[in-house]
Amino acid sequence: MKDLASKTRDGLLDFSKLSALSDDEVIKHLTQVKGIGVWTAHMFLIFTLKREDVLPTGDYGIQAAMKKHYRKRKMPKAKDMEKIARVWSPYRSLASWYLWRSLDIKTVK
Repeated sequence: MKDLASKTRDGLLDFSKLSALSDDEVIKHLTQVKGIGVWTAHMFLIFTLKREDVLPTGDYGIQAAMKKHYRKRKMPKAKDMEKIARVWSPYRSLASWYLWRSLDIKTVK
């Protein structure tokens, strides 16, 4: 929190300009703050900037849902997740939301 506050105060992090940046630039900008990683940046892109084509490969829920629905024996690696999700573009954020929600649904076997 202190690093975030000081970087914002010093002008190194300007939230008002983030919406004009590309996804990669937003991630680079946010992850300069101690304690903010790529997962947090992905969540910021999806839920704050409302970006429609973000695949949070570091999210456990997305990994677990892909493992379940694509019948993988192990949790998929980021590279495999990107390959699976390529066809979902430009709506990977929406697909991610459905994946998260799919884990909440009780299914009959």
